[in-house]
Amino acid sequence: MLRAAIKSLLGRKVRLLMSTFAIVLGVAFVAGTLIFTDTLNRSFTALFASTVGDVVVRPEGADGLTGTTRTIPASLVRKLEKVDGVARVDGNVTSSSVMIIGADGKALGGLGAPGLAGNWTGAPAGHGLTGMEIVSGREPEGPGEILMDAGALGRSGYSVGDEVQLITTLDRPLLTPTLVGVVDFADGGSLNGASWVGFETKVAQRLFLDGRPKFNDVWVSAEPGVSQADLRERVAPELPGRLEARTGDDVADESASALLQAVGFLTTFLLIFAGIALVVGAFLIVNTFSILVAQRSRELALFRALGASKRQVTGSVLAEAAVLGALGATLGIGLGVLMAMAIRSLFSTVGLDLSGQALVFQTRTFVVAYLVGILVTMGAAWLPARRTSRIAPVQALRDDVAMPEGSMRQRFGAGMALLVVGGTSLALGLFAEDVDNGGWYVGAGVLMILFGVVAASPVISQPFLAAARVVLAALFGTVGNLAGQNSLRNPRRTTATASALMIGLALAGTMAILGDSAKASVDRSIERNFRGDLIVSNTLGQPFSPSIARQMKKVKGVRNVVAQRVVFAEVGDRPRGIAAASAGALSGLLGMEVVEGSLDRLGRGKVLVDASYAEDEGVGVGDSVRVTMNGTPKKLDVVGVFEDNPVLGASLVTSKQTLVAAGYPDQDSVLVLDVKNNNAIVRAQVEDVVADLVTVTVKDQDAFAEEQRAPIDQLVLMIFALLGLALLIAVLGIVNTLALSVIERTREVGLLRAIGLGRPALRRMITLESVVIATLGATLGVVLGVGFGISLIRALADQGLDVVSVPWDQLGVFLAVAVVVGVLAAVLPARRAARLDVLKAIATD
Repeated sequence: MLRAAIKSLLGRKVRLLMSTFAIVLGVAFVAGTLIFTDTLNRSFTALFASTVGDVVVRPEGADGLTGTTRTIPASLVRKLEKVDGVARVDGNVTSSSVMIIGADGKALGGLGAPGLAGNWTGAPAGHGLTGMEIVSGREPEGPGEILMDAGALGRSGYSVGDEVQLITTLDRPLLTPTLVGVVDFADGGSLNGASWVGFETKVAQRLFLDGRPKFNDVWVSAEPGVSQADLRERVAPELPGRLEARTGDDVADESASALLQAVGFLTTFLLIFAGIALVVGAFLIVNTFSILVAQRSRELALFRALGASKRQVTGSVLAEAAVLGALGATLGIGLGVLMAMAIRSLFSTVGLDLSGQALVFQTRTFVVAYLVGILVTMGAAWLPARRTSRIAPVQALRDDVAMPEGSMRQRFGAGMALLVVGGTSLALGLFAEDVDNGGWYVGAGVLMILFGVVAASPVISQPFLAAARVVLAALFGTVGNLAGQNSLRNPRRTTATASALMIGLALAGTMAILGDSAKASVDRSIERNFRGDLIVSNTLGQPFSPSIARQMKKVKGVRNVVAQRVVFAEVGDRPRGIAAASAGALSGLLGMEVVEGSLDRLGRGKVLVDASYAEDEGVGVGDSVRVTMNGTPKKLDVVGVFEDNPVLGASLVTSKQTLVAAGYPDQDSVLVLDVKNNNAIVRAQVEDVVADLVTVTVKDQDAFAEEQRAPIDQLVLMIFALLGLALLIAVLGIVNTLALSVIERTREVGLLRAIGLGRPALRRMITLESVVIATLGATLGVVLGVGFGISLIRALADQGLDVVSVPWDQLGVFLAVAVVVGVLAAVLPARRAARLDVLKAIATD
């Protein structure tokens, strides 16, 4: 039986090719995601291992990633140099808000890559690693000279000796030093898209620490034979209060883990779409094996007549599926490598450049890829394989052998049951207030509804298919009538093929409604709350110099300038943005509407929370919110609750004094300007203030709203691109079903040709069948997408999504594209049918 299964598989190579494609694409997504994630992990782990000393001395709670004004006195360096086992001690000045403006006038990096700066020491990294070293030029001397890392140099277009433009958050926001040297990692590696600029130590202290003889942290290098743990034990007793000594390994692991946790959603995000692709691919495999098993029914019945058991016949089909899955997984891993490279290139466009790190291949990736490929294929083939056990040996003697089909009534009942249970789960997740982990209920509900529609679709689609037959007959005559009857002949197969497209378009329709409603909600909220005339912000999402606000206030015609700051802190168990502004500014230009408590009590150690946060966390006036700011736990007293406000950009609002006391740098995130008569001349003068700062822009209300909508558009487009993989598999499913259907109906096609049906008419008939399948799938998908989308918007009304906007034009495009997909999917099957030899087709058994 095993040899027979292998021969059967080899004899149907072309028929199984597209099913293999479905596995290849699904596995490629999984493998590519795992390879990219492992590469990301290795890259950041290597980076932080190369950028710490054997022991790092720093203020207590500092994490090395968040900027802090807390410092270490320079006198401690001389004290630690006398500790036994210390080879050298280097004080470091660091900043994470110095952006390089390339020779083309554009800022390096992106929304995620920071612009790092500091002093040049030439200190070795932990365990004797060389770390960064000068590979070209010399050390900087004096305030007008800098070093630059090799990666940034390659992207900037500068050369040693050129004058470089730097944008900072200092009182002088624009610096133009001369590049005198280039640094790089001697042992390989890169800054992963970040840039680094090095100054002479005294210059760095003057720029970033107000000229004080202090450092942000200190590296202590060990003498040969002294471990990091031993050195830390010797250094720790010498430290004054509120300073800590950590081994370089611990600091590197901590920094890498924190950063990888922050970008960890990427893995989950990509794997969700890999799962969608695999589910859609499973429909293609089920259909393919159903048709193939039906075509081989006489062969399988003959095996039964010759003594093969039910288990052996079923096992032969599953063996074919296992081989197919293994082949698909192997090809999928190869394509996954290309997909990982594509993902890496995609993220390099937003600043995360991993080109310096070779792709990482772990054993887990191969194990998961093969398990996914084989198990999904065998699982999808199980239902067709199970039906083979119902073939009686005596059927091998009949001229016409029909595979037993499951009861339509049972399928419909099961589908309706799934719809009821799925609807209940969805409602609980969306609307029940006392349900934990509502997202799981929503996900399970959506999945059950989708599968419920799939199970019941052979019955619920009957009116649609019958109407399609009438319409096609009216429009295309006999050919249209034949196409409609072919669609009705096997509604289970027709709807199974359409279901793959349905799932993809249901999710696409949901996202289209969510995106359109989110943008409409943002527009309404800004229209209600935006009371200023102009907004000044950084296009890269970075803070900027507070001197800009002072210059704006001097512009004649500017009546008021409100400076807002946004920082990130650990609130509860996850990072959140915390905004800060004066009480007068909050009630004025920022449009805060307090619904409980009072703005007058906002001061140091106090906080206002928005209504959504208050409801989610169960806090109100008089309660406290525990936050960790710059590594230091603090308790902020709630003095007010305000309506959600997108202009503020944060759920928690405190005073500037609170941020300063917590060690956050003196820098602004957003400026809101009240301009007299909104005069165009005044605006031009305001724009002149930031004319040389290419990352800082001035926007009116419409431009600000457009800026807020842009991330939503980008997210929706990215999701559409990922869903495109599932839709591609669905299209392959239509092609495969039609191709196999042509093979199954070879004698019928021959007879139609013999009685006078021309090749163009035959191609038209198959094309119309394809259009019916695609239109059915698109219609079901759009209907479900509208239902899911509106339900989600209603459930998220208290999260700021208070406008339901259905993009009917976009949904109409989905339906129109489905018709085009149907036409294109039929090209190859129709061409093959038209080229069949009439006499051979009639003689086909």
